[in-house]
Amino acid sequence: MPRYRITIEYDGTPFVGWQIQADGQSVQGELVRAIAKFSGEETSVRGAGRTDAGVHALGQVAHFDLQKRWEPFKIREALNFHLKPNPIVVLDCTEVPPTFDARFSATARHYLYRILNRRAPPALDRNRVWWQPIPLDADLMHEAAQKLVGRHDFSTFRAAGCQAKSPVKTLDRLDVSRVGQEIHIRASARSFMHNQVRSMVGSLKLVGAGRWSVADLVGALEARDRKACGPVAPAHGLYLVGVDFPADVTASAAADKAPDDLDD
Repeated sequence: MPRYRITIEYDGTPFVGWQIQADGQSVQGELVRAIAKFSGEETSVRGAGRTDAGVHALGQVAHFDLQKRWEPFKIREALNFHLKPNPIVVLDCTEVPPTFDARFSATARHYLYRILNRRAPPALDRNRVWWQPIPLDADLMHEAAQKLVGRHDFSTFRAAGCQAKSPVKTLDRLDVSRVGQEIHIRASARSFMHNQVRSMVGSLKLVGAGRWSVADLVGALEARDRKACGPVAPAHGLYLVGVDFPADVTASAAADKAPDDLDD
């Protein structure tokens, strides 16, 4: 049974999130329907990150199995045809070994949070940035962010309903930089807890606005208490930009095909 990996871009605005839910339209559900339309097969789609309602993706990764082998190019084209008019696009499709798992094989997930920091509200980027008209100190935000990098108990930045087994996580990167009128916050880790990135961004915004000091942020982290967290940043500024995998689980499955299955 061939397994396929796809890389997906989507605007999360109209969706209840990545995961199929009882009510509402989901990215995962639309992919399942599109696969069924072109292949005639009912299959499950596993994603690398279960993004919340309103969160966007530039490089979400998912996998699924089919009974019939298809050319990856044809799968990509067929999915993009059947996904219309949803704001979901399959950027790439490759056949991968059966050991590949989009969720459990991932070694790192990378997120970007965009803050539009200007007096005028967004027109073209509405629902794609968090608008903050009050000037923010990006350098101070970056200084504070470095206090969160490393292995910590992130209970303060964990959603109340988070199902993670432990609040102890290793944050590999949390960089803050000003890019024109925007402030970009980039976070990387093997895994994140529910609302962790948005919770950290909301607290960093308080530092940038002068309402918290760097020491206040450290105190919030050390409190290990959700009540110590700043307001959670809205979902629409957050993007899943990429997922890393070890080479041995992403190598093309072409090497395992019979000679007649190989392209010239």
